[in-house]
Amino acid sequence: MPLMTAGRAGKRSRLEDQALGALLSEPTIAEAAMKAGVSESTLLRWLADPEFKARYREARHQVVELAVSGLQRAASTAVSVLVAVAEDATAPPGARASAARTILDQAFRGMEVIDLAERIEQLEQGQRGDEDA
Repeated sequence: MPLMTAGRAGKRSRLEDQALGALLSEPTIAEAAMKAGVSESTLLRWLADPEFKARYREARHQVVELAVSGLQRAASTAVSVLVAVAEDATAPPGARASAARTILDQAFRGMEVIDLAERIEQLEQGQRGDEDA
């Protein structure tokens, strides 16, 4: 394979950045390749490259983290809406019951997650203690 000049390497880097963005926004690899201005075979070859694949994985991780952050910010509003519906005497009984059920279901799930996190932490601390011994 011929050595890349700095200009070619920079162009490829820009194309890879565009491809990463396209992979995150387009539903298919073919559409992502078209949007990035590269052939589908080039994009598939890049996806097989461990470094590019790691960058893609990190970019996807960041997108999911941003989405989760948005959901967390909206969670208190959602809880307020559920509580308001559950407490609204003029709301249809089915809506009130559904809101109350959702509140209870999510509260129990939240406790399960907290309990599991505590158990995992205890196991990890125990394992660290075993390794120190």
